[in-house]
Amino acid sequence: MIRTVVAVVAVLFALAAAAPAQTLAPNELGRVMILEYHKIDYPEERWTRTPENFRRDLETLYARGYRLIALNDLLDGRISVPAGTTPVVLTFDDSSPGQFRYVERDGRVEIDPKSGIGVLEAFIRERPDFGRAATFYVLPGASRPNKLFNQDEYAGKKLQYLVTNGYEIGNHTLWHANLGKYEEPTVRGQIAEAQVWIQRHVPDYRPRTLALPHGVYPKDVTWAVRGTAKGASYQHDAILMVAGGAAPSPFSRNFDALHLPRIQAVEHDLAYWLGYFEKHPGERFVSDGDPAAVTVQGVQRDRLRSPLPRSLRVVER
Repeated sequence: MIRTVVAVVAVLFALAAAAPAQTLAPNELGRVMILEYHKIDYPEERWTRTPENFRRDLETLYARGYRLIALNDLLDGRISVPAGTTPVVLTFDDSSPGQFRYVERDGRVEIDPKSGIGVLEAFIRERPDFGRAATFYVLPGASRPNKLFNQDEYAGKKLQYLVTNGYEIGNHTLWHANLGKYEEPTVRGQIAEAQVWIQRHVPDYRPRTLALPHGVYPKDVTWAVRGTAKGASYQHDAILMVAGGAAPSPFSRNFDALHLPRIQAVEHDLAYWLGYFEKHPGERFVSDGDPAAVTVQGVQRDRLRSPLPRSLRVVER
């Protein structure tokens, strides 16, 4: 029975990948997928995506008209993807080894092509119009193998590579603490110390977002938003949940940056949401190609959040 279900899901996902991208009218009040990956490794399991399946995910997204956008750009309403395409955000939790690995070949150190960043970079070289963006939620104080991708000698090199090449680093606490179990000093300490460790390798870099370990909020959400502990100050513009589905448009009045939902990047969930937006194209964010404009259907205007940045103009169609 289990094999049958898995086979059916795989077929649905393959069909979604093979179907040609539709020509969609602009709809910048549609929803956006923020995909949540964990391990990139073998074998395929609940929290593990194989390198081959991760590559297939990227191919599917590209074929269906999705283009990468940085999470911070989504938060700021800077939607710079071609007209008719849909922004998608990639996130990686827990800094496991398969997400970013260096290997030595012929006396040189290079990115493992089977690691997540290796697969992603290779795909971007082949499809440069796909964009380059992802947010890595790292655990600088975790036990092995999740301590900054499990290669101490390359920890700084990896974080510097990410920042230099247009990727983002997010806060995931020091060692994946369940923030709902602790009082204010521990919560603040977990968040502030994680930032301190990150900044040891990339000075002056400010993680703008926090992904909640286990998806659990602290007793008071303001503890996670901003504060100071042990001489270090932090401030987050968004807090990401561990599930919840597609996120509202950043231009929608339903957009809540402190409760930002994600889609877990597993076979069933990916297939479901790709199929959902094929069946309900009116609910999908579709770019107008102009970062300075927000294009909406006239009947949707009352769904716009207020105020919008002054740099944006609203276009009705």
